[in-house]
Amino acid sequence: MDDFLAARSQMALSLGFHIIFSCIGMVMPFFMAVSHYKWLKTNDEGYKNLTKAWSKGVAIFFATGAVSGTMLSFELGLLWPKFMEHAGPIFGMPFSLEGTAFFIEAIALGFFLYGWNKLNKWFHWFTGMVVGVSGLASGILVVAANAWMNAPTGFDFVNGKYLNIDPIQAMLNKAWFSQALHMCLAAFTATGFAVAGVHALMILRNQNKDFHLKAFKIAAVFACIGALLQPLSGDISAKDVAKRQPAKLAAMEALYKTEKPAPLLIGGIVNEKDKTVKGAIKIPGALSFLAHGDFKAEVKGLDQIHANEQPPVAITHYAFQIMVGIGTLLMFISLIYFFNLIRKKPLLEKRWLLKLFVLAIPLGYLALEAGWVVTEVGRQPWIIYGIMRTKDAVTPMPGIAYSFYIFSAIYFSLSIIVTFLLYRQIKMVPVLYNDKSIVKH
Repeated sequence: MDDFLAARSQMALSLGFHIIFSCIGMVMPFFMAVSHYKWLKTNDEGYKNLTKAWSKGVAIFFATGAVSGTMLSFELGLLWPKFMEHAGPIFGMPFSLEGTAFFIEAIALGFFLYGWNKLNKWFHWFTGMVVGVSGLASGILVVAANAWMNAPTGFDFVNGKYLNIDPIQAMLNKAWFSQALHMCLAAFTATGFAVAGVHALMILRNQNKDFHLKAFKIAAVFACIGALLQPLSGDISAKDVAKRQPAKLAAMEALYKTEKPAPLLIGGIVNEKDKTVKGAIKIPGALSFLAHGDFKAEVKGLDQIHANEQPPVAITHYAFQIMVGIGTLLMFISLIYFFNLIRKKPLLEKRWLLKLFVLAIPLGYLALEAGWVVTEVGRQPWIIYGIMRTKDAVTPMPGIAYSFYIFSAIYFSLSIIVTFLLYRQIKMVPVLYNDKSIVKH
């Protein structure tokens, strides 16, 4: 493994792990806040127990997210010094603000975890909301920094120098809104389905049904709303990418030739050597409409992109297909769930629906990871789109492969520890929150 590939692999691994930790840390506090609110309004001890159980999960993921996030910040400087030398002064503001949001989140989490029976009950609930809002703000700010890499602005690039820097304009670049919206909805969808699926599994095993049913309903509503809104944010993102990064859109759809109108491909096997796609289902004019809002519009293909500026097509196309395919499946599960709610059918009688949620536990995060593959691989060969190539930003220091192996071991160790802690928390539910009452649903 050469150093360039090792550096890219290390960043991919680090981001792949961190994005899961951070998404759960962003979203779970809102689940916790809803459960807490229900306890305050109903005095149902089941919601209080659920809030306490979820708060422990929030603490676990806050700690692991802090560790993985800190490692990432060091990796940016160590692996990509040329990038940070020039980009740091431009897009440093969202990172600085993210640090502020992180400390607010940490303080609020401390108040919440140790504030039981000590703080005013509504102030205590408010601290939980602050944990969620500050965590969400952290995520949005980091995405704004990444969006700048896709839509660099806030500076003048003259003779290889970055002049007239405007950090606010850089932070509020043209890609930040569409990326932040898509990412936030993805976080709620993925985490919601994962949490709902775990509690659905416990219901199917007849363990603490009242406790797990309360948890399932809260998580499922967040997940299903996010899944139904996600296609709208995806449409906004697609039109934005078509306008700013036509090479990425062409790679997403494996569009080797400019077409008017352009079909939307579903599936297909990409042959990068022959520049063909076999076995795909084509929907005439659909890509033209998604990209430009016109079924007859021209969509720029890779034939109009210089060969050394084209991203890898196969991996971008497959990742995009995985993301869209899973998103569509989760949307259908959401429609079924809300249809069941409208008909007011007891969930405990719909074991097949609970099983669907169990099957969906990993799907949201698979779609999330695939989406980030599209974002990052689809931008290649640029680290700053149209300005700096990734190969020119990597550190000249040798031995990066060893760093990759060490960081891989650390992240896998973190994953094992987190999995163990969560498993322990779930197994302790019958002991800590045993519900001896019979509750009808």
